[in-house]
Amino acid sequence: MCGITGLFLFKQQEAHRLQYIGEATERLILRGPDSGSTFTDHQTALGHRRLSILDTSSCGSQPMEDASGRYVLVFNGEIFNFEALSKQYLHDTWSRIGGPKSHSDTEVLLYLLIQYGTACLPWLSGFFAFALYDKTEKTLLLARDRYGKKPLLYHRTDAYCAFASEMKSLLAWGVPRKLDATVLYQYLQLNYVAQPWSMIEGVRKLAPGHWMKLDSDGSGTEQPWYELHTAPEQYNQYTYEDAQKVLVEKMDAAVQQRLISDVPLGAFLSGGIDSSVVVALASRHTKNLSTFSIGYKNNPFFDETAYAKLVADKYQTNHTVFSLSNDDFLEHLYGVLDYLDEPFADSSALPVYILCKNTRQHVTVALSGDGGDEVFAGYNKHGAEYRIRQQSLKNTVAKMGAPLWKMLPKSRNSKLTNTFRQLHRFAEGARLGTAERYWRWASLAGPEQVKNLLSKSTRQQLDTAFFGQIKAGALAPIQTDDYNEILLTDMSLVLQSDMLVKVDLMSMANSLEVRSPFLDHDVVDFAFGLPAEYKISGTLKKRIVQDAFRKLLPEEIYNRPKQGFEIPLLGWFRNELWPLINEDLLSHRFVSEQGIFDPQAIEALKAKMRSSNPEDSHATIWALIVFQYWWKKYLAV
Repeated sequence: MCGITGLFLFKQQEAHRLQYIGEATERLILRGPDSGSTFTDHQTALGHRRLSILDTSSCGSQPMEDASGRYVLVFNGEIFNFEALSKQYLHDTWSRIGGPKSHSDTEVLLYLLIQYGTACLPWLSGFFAFALYDKTEKTLLLARDRYGKKPLLYHRTDAYCAFASEMKSLLAWGVPRKLDATVLYQYLQLNYVAQPWSMIEGVRKLAPGHWMKLDSDGSGTEQPWYELHTAPEQYNQYTYEDAQKVLVEKMDAAVQQRLISDVPLGAFLSGGIDSSVVVALASRHTKNLSTFSIGYKNNPFFDETAYAKLVADKYQTNHTVFSLSNDDFLEHLYGVLDYLDEPFADSSALPVYILCKNTRQHVTVALSGDGGDEVFAGYNKHGAEYRIRQQSLKNTVAKMGAPLWKMLPKSRNSKLTNTFRQLHRFAEGARLGTAERYWRWASLAGPEQVKNLLSKSTRQQLDTAFFGQIKAGALAPIQTDDYNEILLTDMSLVLQSDMLVKVDLMSMANSLEVRSPFLDHDVVDFAFGLPAEYKISGTLKKRIVQDAFRKLLPEEIYNRPKQGFEIPLLGWFRNELWPLINEDLLSHRFVSEQGIFDPQAIEALKAKMRSSNPEDSHATIWALIVFQYWWKKYLAV
């Protein structure tokens, strides 16, 4: 696990930028606290920071050159099947050069790329982002894993291409810092930036499952090497009972593969189905597995540590609970804000940050249940989408009650007002087509609400055609009535731009590697070859996961609602963080001078948040706080 950065020149008048390699590399130190090194010639600079996981000796250090000195690789990630690939494809190579110099996946990847080029990418099991420089041909190859677990940002002009694992490193190359107003508009709807876009104009993320090859004259090619599809032709291949058996086999293989490590390894254990499955399977292959949970002192309703303990006891893991109060969350707030180098307003990043920070005191690698909800339909919105497609009296009543739900108080602060909020969103979605409904339910704020927050000058900068492109790209998988297309959209939008970004950022902020067996490509490809009713049926979400692993898990963790955890933002905003909001980041004076937002609209939003009917105003204020904090740090002149 590492951080990578680099610059590839097309025109020598930009050669002065090569000198920034040291600073660009150093800004990735939390991703790679163990060591760092660089490579530079007259055309290219490559930087690498290392978090040692496999072959912790200096033999695994990067940038790594091949025996001939022609190729240089910087690589971020893990290739779990590197030993098998080495034996199958590189026997002749090792014979020719006297064997590998390390026991690292980096060296295996380097020689696979040299011998087979991009044709080897589908063979790789793991997650990665890398850059391969060919000194002879003067080319640079960039590539990213199937689902975008590891980030790779780039800025390409007619004179150079700069790339990095993080925005803060990319900016060190002198990339122009100009706000993209259209992306801001999209961010305020979703509370995150949809890939491949970024908040900085001209900066993009290489699309997951893609490679891009650049030539020294500035020309280049970008192609997908992996694409996830629904597979209706496979729907009748397995009975439901057979599919359960295959899922257990594939998940077991995925977990076992992710236990490879030369440093201490453990697992997150939330008490939910997904992390419990991972722990149950991991315990088959390792004794005394270390497991870690978060408990909530001030919110016993959300505390699932009792369920996590049932699993820990069943499998005799070395279990640690981090019991946290609201003050603990507030204490770490600025740690999260300081690490973000692009606005990201999923508030659950805060508990993930604290979990990673505490877990890192015990292990360097942690397994997680990430991806289970997106792949197997585990969210409330999945249940709502399923219900809305059914003809029922309950649906009719919910739709007809739309005028009433709109008037009633709506917020997440109580069970009753949250029910009104959910009924309002359900009725609102019922009037829309499938794609529009998905976008609305994925959004925290509606388009008119967001537009009203922006100043007149910012609204004038909005590119409606570009926003249409962003939205169309996000909703592209929804083409028919196949429910699997909803999950496919979750994979390409929510998973890649929200969930994986959150885990990558918060784990790397604490130098912790997180591995997700549910996102093994064999598991994912298998899941999308199954009919939707295997995953969701009636009120049962993640149906096949629940049934396939029922014998391995305590019965108590079944038949209970998905609880999640709601960060107490509203209370903080009304009390402890009110000065930060009202006197600093969203003060009337600062907003007026900044010129991005409409001061009157911001004041009205603050008043709404402090009213008896705040609705989701606190979520929008959180998105604004995150943006303002970032803007002051990175864009303020």
